[in-house]
Amino acid sequence: VNVQIGEGEFTSIMGPSGSGKSTMMNILGCLDRPTSGHYFLRGRDIAGYNDDELAHTRNAEIGFVFQNFNLLPKLTAQVNVALPLVYAGINEEERMVRAASALESVGLGNRLDHKPNEMSGGQRQRVAIARALVNNPAIIMADEPTGNLDTKSSYEIMDIFKAMNDEGKTIVMVTHEPDIAQQTKRILVMRDGKLVSDEWR
Repeated sequence: VNVQIGEGEFTSIMGPSGSGKSTMMNILGCLDRPTSGHYFLRGRDIAGYNDDELAHTRNAEIGFVFQNFNLLPKLTAQVNVALPLVYAGINEEERMVRAASALESVGLGNRLDHKPNEMSGGQRQRVAIARALVNNPAIIMADEPTGNLDTKSSYEIMDIFKAMNDEGKTIVMVTHEPDIAQQTKRILVMRDGKLVSDEWR
């Protein structure tokens, strides 16, 4: 695969199961290292980074949103969102203020003390998005973010992503859903580990 994603783009990656979408996202998100080749992030060759360097890059540069939310069930929305700031060395008072602000930005300012099982799927995904935003990363990686949601919730989540992109965030999203991909500015299609289509909208 040879592809360049520019700052401020909103790109979706599509393709059948096993096509390489998730592997591509894991490499772009610094979760995996490529077995060969190069991956440049902001001009730095990430492929040779060790685990600590990858972890630091992830925490400082990238926010992640997953299909199954990955929230801790016994913690409130606010504490869930504040977690990435623990690893960034931010003190507790500042963490809670920033988490509340991130939840406010996704329309959940009135749900700070709710736990995941007290929320709908769409609300849980908003919490996950707030957690991805709390470190103010330049890049958001979203892996099937609407996969577990009904149509109305899916479109509401896409509206949040579009607003984030309008504010300058670079967003890369894996999706199986054509109607979701159509709402992004660029669609990459993968098949058998290769990039077979690159369509600007």
